[in-house]
Amino acid sequence: MKIRRNRPPLAWNEIRARARRFAAKWEGAARERGEAQTFWNEFFEVFDMSRRRVAQFEKEVTKAGNRRGFMDLFWPGMLLVEHKSAGGDLEEAQRQGMGYFSGIAEEDLPKYVISCDFARFHLYDAETRESKRFALADLPDNAELFGFIAGYEKQEFRNEDPVNIRAAELMAGVFDALNEGGYRGDGAMFLVRALFCLFAEDTGIFERGLFESFIRERTAKDGSDLGSRLAHLFQVLNTPPKERARTTDEFLLKFPYINGDLFGEKMDIPGTDSALREKILHACAFNWSEISPAVFGSLFQHVMNKDERRKMGRHYTTEENILKVTEPLFMEKLRAEFARAKESKSKKRLESFHRRIAALTFLDPACGCGNFLIVAYRELRRLEIAVLRAIYPKGTRAFKGLNVGALCRIDVDSFYGMELNDFSRQVAEVALWLTDHQMNREVSREFGDDYRRIPLKKSPHIHCVNALTADWRKIVAPEKLSHILGNPPFVGKHYQTAAQRAEMSELFDGVKSAGTFDYVTAWYMKAARYIKGTDIVCAFVSTNSIAQGEQVAPLWRALKGEGVVIHFAHRTFQWTSEARGAANVQVVIVGFACADTAQKFIYEYDNPKSQPHKIAAVIVNGYLVDAADVLVEGQSKPLAKISEMMIGSKATDGGHLIFAAEEKEDFLRQEPAAKKLLRRYMSADDFINDIERWCLWLEGASPAELRKLPKTMARIAAVKEFRANSQKAATRAMAEQPALFAEPRQPKSDYLLIPGVSSEERKYIPIGFMRADVIVSNAAFAVANATHYEFGVITSAMHMAWMRAVAGRLESRYRYSAKLVYNTFPWPSPTVTQKKKIEECARNVLSAREKYGDSSLADLYDSSAMPKELSDAHRNLDRTVDRAYRASPFNNERSRLEYLFAAYQKLSQPIVAPLRKRRAAKRR
Repeated sequence: MKIRRNRPPLAWNEIRARARRFAAKWEGAARERGEAQTFWNEFFEVFDMSRRRVAQFEKEVTKAGNRRGFMDLFWPGMLLVEHKSAGGDLEEAQRQGMGYFSGIAEEDLPKYVISCDFARFHLYDAETRESKRFALADLPDNAELFGFIAGYEKQEFRNEDPVNIRAAELMAGVFDALNEGGYRGDGAMFLVRALFCLFAEDTGIFERGLFESFIRERTAKDGSDLGSRLAHLFQVLNTPPKERARTTDEFLLKFPYINGDLFGEKMDIPGTDSALREKILHACAFNWSEISPAVFGSLFQHVMNKDERRKMGRHYTTEENILKVTEPLFMEKLRAEFARAKESKSKKRLESFHRRIAALTFLDPACGCGNFLIVAYRELRRLEIAVLRAIYPKGTRAFKGLNVGALCRIDVDSFYGMELNDFSRQVAEVALWLTDHQMNREVSREFGDDYRRIPLKKSPHIHCVNALTADWRKIVAPEKLSHILGNPPFVGKHYQTAAQRAEMSELFDGVKSAGTFDYVTAWYMKAARYIKGTDIVCAFVSTNSIAQGEQVAPLWRALKGEGVVIHFAHRTFQWTSEARGAANVQVVIVGFACADTAQKFIYEYDNPKSQPHKIAAVIVNGYLVDAADVLVEGQSKPLAKISEMMIGSKATDGGHLIFAAEEKEDFLRQEPAAKKLLRRYMSADDFINDIERWCLWLEGASPAELRKLPKTMARIAAVKEFRANSQKAATRAMAEQPALFAEPRQPKSDYLLIPGVSSEERKYIPIGFMRADVIVSNAAFAVANATHYEFGVITSAMHMAWMRAVAGRLESRYRYSAKLVYNTFPWPSPTVTQKKKIEECARNVLSAREKYGDSSLADLYDSSAMPKELSDAHRNLDRTVDRAYRASPFNNERSRLEYLFAAYQKLSQPIVAPLRKRRAAKRR
């Protein structure tokens, strides 16, 4: 039984805090009957769920043999609890709980069984058969195991098997040996053919060990004839048995006919040696039968150098990440539809469902080595096997003598791809064939039939084209297509080639601020125009820059203009891989269409490296938040009546005006009279890590005074030379005033310093007050004459939530923006009393910091090292600021953003509407 909550789940930090209090309260409890029910009522409250809403105590059940029993607690379809007195046998309690299953209706069978004796928990997952045991004191650390009570739906994705990495390394070795031998032919073609042969002999396409025996017995040990012998073998694999020459080596005749698509094209014969022969034999010793499709992406990365990888934007994709696309895009819906068809017990309905999934068609417009298509194909074939199993159950008359090959309708020709690199295209093609054979082996095991699709009669449609200049309708007609998916190249605006910028310019012609867009956005626009007027649903992996920072408003305004609606999204998570040289970035996944859906959802992550929780959503906006569908526009002035924020001073000095602490002391030893011209200098990094730096601040210094300081004058001359030699005209113009910072913007009063960049690992950006004589660099922002009230609000959880949603990123770190974050932030409207309380809490935060004078802000705001006094002070400040917005508390960041986006919508409308009218009038 699923309960639809009318509020979002509690944040995990709050749940863990409640769990700590619960564990402390129940330490030492012992009596089962007297206290167990209170124990479980309060246990459910830890997760903000009333036990009465979902579960009942002492539920009677009739077990096998008509014996009556009573389940201590039962939540139909979800949970069964067996509770014992302290010291009870939890293993026996778990068996007792499982014994009740025979008396429970199929649809009410619980997913979890918990046995507990107050002091210990034993959680058993009846679906995965996994167990977890821990003590009551460890409940806070294990709270996520019970996310189903809080309303979280944990999504598990399979991790990469190391065997695939080993397989990729073996093939990379073959490729390296081929190149070192000076081969100038199509190395990709040679590699994929060798790969097919290695796979074929371990999976029953060839006789076991046939390919290895061919290499050992039919080629010279020095490898001199290996190239010609392999060329002959490939020719035989392309020739039907009846057409093979009578003089063909009997050994070669043992090989089956494959087809002309894989082995038909003529290949230059490589000059080979013993090194290549040994590499191939070494690969033969490996078991290729259980490799994952993800190996092919890894394979490709292994043979690409780093420069090419950055240039092409290629990143190896693990199966775990691919499943985060395929599951919400189509597999979850198909499994649910299959479950309903199976429950109906209607063969006709099951057959209809089978026809429907067989008609599905997929396109990856940046397919690389085809990993997304491969995994999608594999998952669809596995669903087909389950459907056939439901139509033809084992042991029935229909099952006997079944020709399962004739019933398998899903084939590789339903899968389309576009790829710029021909090597990748060839790997994608052969990988889909190999995956097809893997699935045919699964069919054979399931139905006891030796089913193989050899020779290969159908081929995937992988086209070697530039997806951004190709006409997708010529690749596959929109009316024929079901889904678009993939991982388009990750290339930031600063790394795009001239050709890529030209492609972007043509595709986004007329779209304002398109020059800020990452390369991946072109696939969104191309797909949006292609799917308009259809039911096609797309899902792309992208760098999280498309949902944060300056790109969001112009990009999603353009996409919404094409009719795009976001159906689902994975918020920021870490993109990792075991492949050599793999990317390590933070990404999002966006599922979208040009047709709306009532079932929208968001996958939330507690941190970028955790597993996601699936949350139902009403709207998914451009920031991938379930909140008002607004786009935040950068503002030159704050929308609220608050002090303005400015960026710090920019030196553009070649380093000649800036001193490290040691450099400053050395400089003053040589020129003591310059001491009054030196000021403390503060960048974001200096501020956070307590680094001492200084600068020559020469505003107001008289020429006569400066001419008496030769070391100072030498530095001024060096600044002049540096600026005069710049390629930028604006910088060369600044050479006329070399004694001054190029862009001086120092506050005249004490100010609040906000770092321009801060680690994403911190819950709060460290912010602090500075004296007017401390020069703030352009790597930080300043709010002059700021009060403790302003400090309190912008260091609060409300402001941090807004910052995380709308700020940009530098790599994965937060990149603060005055225009986009500070000026757009919806400030509260506190009463006089609330404002004083915020100021008091703000001072407490600063006081808590001062207790640790030997610690930098980096130390104090480390998530693992933050002192309790500082953490408590921030928590009190957060609650106080929250109450200035509304009386009811915000349970988590999601609820804060819901409120803030709605507030921004109201706040910005009076400004944005007239601005758009003025722009329209200008265009006219």
